[in-house]
Order: sequence, then C-alpha cells, then structure tokens
Amino acid sequence: MNTQKLKSKRAERRRFRVRKSIYGTPQKPRLSVSRSNLHISAQLIDDLNGVTLASATSAGKKSGLKSGANVTAATEVGKKLAEAAKAKGITVATFDRGQFRFHGRIAALAVAASEAGLLCTDPAAVKAKQKPAAPAEAPAKGEKGEGKKEKGEGKPKGEKGEGKKEKGEAPKKEKKAEGEKKAEGEQK
Repeated sequence: MNTQKLKSKRAERRRFRVRKSIYGTPQKPRLSVSRSNLHISAQLIDDLNGVTLASATSAGKKSGLKSGANVTAATEVGKKLAEAAKAKGITVATFDRGQFRFHGRIAALAVAASEAGLLCTDPAAVKAKQKPAAPAEAPAKGEKGEGKKEKGEGKPKGEKGEGKKEKGEAPKKEKKAEGEKKAEGEQK
C-alpha cells in the first residue's frame, strides 16, 4: 500500500477511536483541535444540533500572530477561544484531540483554554506531567557510585577457569594431587 494512504488510514483510525467516546452538547460542547505544519485552529462544536458555537485560529491577519506553528501561537488560540466561549456563556467543554497526540501545541492550547476560563482539561495534572522529576545527583568522577564498578574491579585473573571441568579433563588441582601421590608412592 502507498505510504501516504497508510498514514491517512492510521490517522483516521486514531480519530475514530478518540471520537467514539466524545459527544458535544449545547451545555458541554466538543472542543475540536486541528493543526497543520503552519497553523492551529480550534472550535467548539454542538454535535446535537450540528453547529459550531465558537472558533479561533492562528491563520489570517486577524489573528495577529507572526507564526502559527509554535507553542506560543497555540496558547494564544486557546485564550481567544476561551474568551469567545465566555461571551457565549460556555464554561465547560470536552476536549477532542482528534488524530493528534496530547503533546506540544495541542497540550498548550488545552492548558491555555483551561487557564483562561474554559474548563476542558485539568491544568495542574498537565503541568505536573510536563515538569521533569528532579534528577538525582551523580557522583563526582573520583567517587564510587552504588552498584557501579570502576575500571579494574572485576574477578582477579587467576579465578577465571577454576572450578570448571573441561571435556574429559579433571581440574588442575586434581592432577597435582595425582602427581604428588605417585611421587609419594615411589619414595616409600
């Protein structure tokens, strides 16, 4: 199959999987997000009546954005959409990420809309997820870390083959013992 067709089929499957549990009503519309390489747009949709209630985009001269392909543009679009929703009396929405991963510009738009007054995600949970965990302090070069071996710390060279029997041979210690027994037997 053509790679472009395969990509579009996968995207369609993701979009349907996300949408099967989300439905917009007049009280709680669906916040649908769409992004391209150059712009991002979002709209509040009432699926019951098939109507778009409010929308915002980074495209066009009215947006006032130099570029629509970055996180700052996504946050601005989220804020504009929240203002338009407030004007219509909407405070809660169901977030529909579509075929896109909740990451980067998509997450920035959702967080900005929630902070501006349109509750569609939990901003505290998203920010906690984005905040990296405090890295553990690494030991200095001269210090030993727990469980780490420094160069030269392994088995001593003499211990490698001891205790193992090779095919048809007895260990070296046993040979010595046999040789010593013969020598002792000759002396008697």
